[in-house]
Amino acid sequence: MPRLKRGRPAWPPDPCAACGVVTVLLETRRIGVVYLDRRRRILAANDRAWHRLRRGDGVADRDGVLCTRAPADQLRLDRLVAAALPGAGTAAVSGSMALRRSSVLLPLMVHVKLVRVPHPDAGARPVAALVLLVEPGSRSRIAPDMIAATLGLTPGESQVAVWLAEGRTVADMAKSTGHTRDAIYWHLKQTYQKLHIARQADLVRLVLSIAEWD
Repeated sequence: MPRLKRGRPAWPPDPCAACGVVTVLLETRRIGVVYLDRRRRILAANDRAWHRLRRGDGVADRDGVLCTRAPADQLRLDRLVAAALPGAGTAAVSGSMALRRSSVLLPLMVHVKLVRVPHPDAGARPVAALVLLVEPGSRSRIAPDMIAATLGLTPGESQVAVWLAEGRTVADMAKSTGHTRDAIYWHLKQTYQKLHIARQADLVRLVLSIAEWD
């Protein structure tokens, strides 16, 4: 079960604020999942992220705010979150970075994405950003062929879906494959149509929930 910090306003057990997406993603055990509101305060985290926050393993919870272990990384994280949560009239940009940890551990990969809440409940603190904390080397655990077989996707569509669930951006995918961004978006569009969904967050939810049973 996801662990919600109780007794402090930064972590209210409010899964409905993200229109059903929060609950499912918080149940994954493969990666750390953290949800932020527009003030960049922590709303919820799954067990994997919660243990990491408590240990100060690359990231920490300081008065309800997601912070980094290294001060130099804090500025980069702030810029990453700001890009995902721009003001009116500015397009949101997902992004990734590597966070320094102790000298004996590999950097922690952090991916930040905008979460759109069409109709937040009145008075609720709706989720604004999704932060994925990925341990180096964990990406191979989600098998594209298993996702393809389960969701009825082509090899290309399933690979893009897996990469998206692992926190990679469209720009990352285009660069690593040599394809254009339009080609990656075309795969996503085909996937959305097949699965009758409209958002990247919905696709991530599906892939991560299926991967739990792999």
